[in-house]
Amino acid sequence: MNLQTFNKNLISKSVPAITAGDTVRVYQKIKEGGKFRTQAFEGIVIARKHGLEPGATITVRKMSGDIGVERIFPLYLPTIEKIEVLKSSRVRRAKLYYIRGKSAKATRRKMKAQELTQTPTVKKSEKETQSSSPKDKLVESK
Repeated sequence: MNLQTFNKNLISKSVPAITAGDTVRVYQKIKEGGKFRTQAFEGIVIARKHGLEPGATITVRKMSGDIGVERIFPLYLPTIEKIEVLKSSRVRRAKLYYIRGKSAKATRRKMKAQELTQTPTVKKSEKETQSSSPKDKLVESK
């Protein structure tokens, strides 16, 4: 078997469209002793490298308590059972390495969920429009 046929067999596996900023859950088979079990790793994709070629990888980061944990998954690894995209967010960078230094709250602020609809506009109540400062009344009268 030559390298080209090996690579074609790898790429035949279907992979969802994953970009930086997506929250994903990666299911991977792990051998413990004589048994296999499935382990899930859920986190934010901070980098995707090498496009659609056989060596394509994603870097997934999650917070475990106060400690950040990152794993690099080759997309076409045979032990990966499936990859679920839980949430897709709009980010302004292709690589989100700056998230490593940010808190969880700051990270959520940077990422805008694409599922969000328009926010309702807030109208001023009648009391707020009537009660203005005396300086405003002077400016309006001139």
